Amino acid sequence: MAGIDSTVPPPAHTVAPMPAAPDVPSAASPAPAAPEAVLQDRLAGWVSDLTTLHELTERLARTGSLTEALQELLRAGAALVGARRGLVVLEPCDGLGPDTTTGLGLARADLGHLETVPRGCTAYGRILDGYPGAERETAQPDLFSEDGLDPRHREVAARLGYAASYALPLSAEATGRLGAAVWFYDEPAEPVERRRHLVGLYARYAAEHLARMVEIERTRAAMRTIADDLLPARLPRAAGVQLAARRHTGPRGGGDWYDALPLPDAALGLAVGSVTGSGPGAVAAMGRLRASLRAYAVMEGEDPVAVLSDLELLLRLTEPARSATALFAYCEPTARRLTLAGAGHSPPLVIGPRRTEFVESSLSAPLGMLACWEAPSIELIAEPGETVLLYTDGLLHRTGEPMDRAFARLHTAAASVPRPVRTDPGAVADHILRTMLPDGMGRADAENAEDVVLLAARFE
Repeated sequence: MAGIDSTVPPPAHTVAPMPAAPDVPSAASPAPAAPEAVLQDRLAGWVSDLTTLHELTERLARTGSLTEALQELLRAGAALVGARRGLVVLEPCDGLGPDTTTGLGLARADLGHLETVPRGCTAYGRILDGYPGAERETAQPDLFSEDGLDPRHREVAARLGYAASYALPLSAEATGRLGAAVWFYDEPAEPVERRRHLVGLYARYAAEHLARMVEIERTRAAMRTIADDLLPARLPRAAGVQLAARRHTGPRGGGDWYDALPLPDAALGLAVGSVTGSGPGAVAAMGRLRASLRAYAVMEGEDPVAVLSDLELLLRLTEPARSATALFAYCEPTARRLTLAGAGHSPPLVIGPRRTEFVESSLSAPLGMLACWEAPSIELIAEPGETVLLYTDGLLHRTGEPMDRAFARLHTAAASVPRPVRTDPGAVADHILRTMLPDGMGRADAENAEDVVLLAARFE
């Protein structure tokens, strides 16, 4: 018995074995195989199947996100049951989400067609809705021969070109039902008993892995919500300047932040920063750091060096194991003047009709790295129509390129902002994001992807 090779594309359907021919005495008939040879062949098949199962579960264990895990589940299941296409619907029974649908070999339009079939008429829908008997595997070896097949289901199956399906529930011991997976065959077929056994074992392991990934996804979503709540709900309005901000959180939840607050004498305080680390600790530290900077900015905002010096002392005394980068600018909108200081942070970028250039700033250490932090302040006078862009290093790191090339790429992206767009700082930030990270968020799916923050100020 040959094993299942997970590296070879599976056939479109499973062919039923030919019936055994009746015994006909013949002198030319070969002698029956010895029992030892039959047993050895069976053992070889079992070892091959277990090896394949081990490889597939190892691949699943290496997935770093819920989306990757669902896609790997579909690919492995298709190899085990001998199908080409499939669908997994994630709907945890506790109602807390996330709810999602992922397809294999199915376009988005195909998924839309499948969603038009009444749920109770599909194998995976009966599993999700808890129909009697749906807690086990469900095989539909010949859809078009079923007398009670829903007309819409028949129409969609004919449109998409599948004639049979095999569905499995996905249930974890601790969480209960998570969802259902179904694979489609191009011709009437169903997996043989051996394949059913293997995919059943795999599905049980996959469900436990998915339960862990669902919990991680929920934790990350909660951290994103908390981080968003710790940032300004809205940006202040001031005569002579327009503000816009963009923030994208990495998978682990990081400590990148921005702030814009009104100060005495019609001034504004603009700040961006990044706390080392990720997860709940970094998010909490980010909230404390931003709140402290606000207090220092109100008291001595016209001196950015003093603001960052006080922030550095606070960080060193209260969180000695953590460091942070920050840039604070005291902005006088009517004079188009910014006085700024940075602590280990990337230089601002000026974008205007006649120039696109980085602001020359002196090198300085991040907060919490030295016993006594010092750095000079820099004064910048913006021309009418120019936008000053503050950003965190995540924008550069997510490109996956060396820092010098990432800076050059940022400069090129800023210089290519269309003139009609330059009147809107939000549109400027969006253009830079799209140009720097054309694949959405670049390396956003990587497990160690960083946060990205942009704060743009356009002067009139």
